[in-house]
Parts: sequence; C-alpha cells; structure tokens
Amino acid sequence: MPTRKRVMAFVDAVVSGDHADAIATFYTEDATMQENLSAPRKGRETLIAYERKMLVRLREMRTHPPKAILIDGDQVAIHWTFDAVGQDGTVRRLTEISLQTWRGDQIAVEQFFYDSATAWQPVLDTTPSTE
Repeated sequence: MPTRKRVMAFVDAVVSGDHADAIATFYTEDATMQENLSAPRKGRETLIAYERKMLVRLREMRTHPPKAILIDGDQVAIHWTFDAVGQDGTVRRLTEISLQTWRGDQIAVEQFFYDSATAWQPVLDTTPSTE
C-alpha cells in the first residue's frame, strides 16, 4: 500500500514532465497500462518505450497539477489534464481519470478513462510566450 507521500512523489514526477522516468521509477516490472477498454500494454520496458515514442512526436507535453487525488489502500484515482503541444504549436488537451492499483510502493495496474470523442481536441493556448 503506498503512502500519501509516495503517491505525491509520483504526481510530482509526472507534473515535472519526465513521464518515462516516472514509469521507470514508480511502476512494477510487470506493470500494465490500459486506455479506456483497449487491450493493456504490458511490462515496464514496453510502457517506457511507448511513452518515449509518443513524447518524441511532440514539441512539449504540459501536465497540469491534478484536480483530485484519492487514495484508498492500494487503490489510487487521479484526475489529470494534459496539454500536448505539437510540432506546429497546436495545443491539444486530454482530461482523464487514472485508476491505479499499487503493489507496495509501485504501480502494478493502471487504466485511463476519458471521453474519446473529445480527447486531444485543440484548445486555445494561454501560456505566455517566452519570446
């Protein structure tokens, strides 16, 4: 069962933007990830490779601090919002609920739930320009 401190360390790692490193650090070797009702991806190395492949196609992935984090024993639910910035500068948003089953202090099973009809739709980018 994870401590709240351990879950928050995971959240901080994801919000910092290094999703592949968060997987390497916080997931079991045999972990699975599942998008809605699709077949799950299996194995930490597979999860890391999938994440890196997805991130390399983007200019940036912005992870908002979660709107809610619920912890009940080995079960954790996180309400995430992600903004993917494409190479062309288009910002696309995903809002999802992640349901996790932890084994000790690592995530063993994770399933994401989101509305696939509205997932990754373009949004107005309100981030100030650094130019």
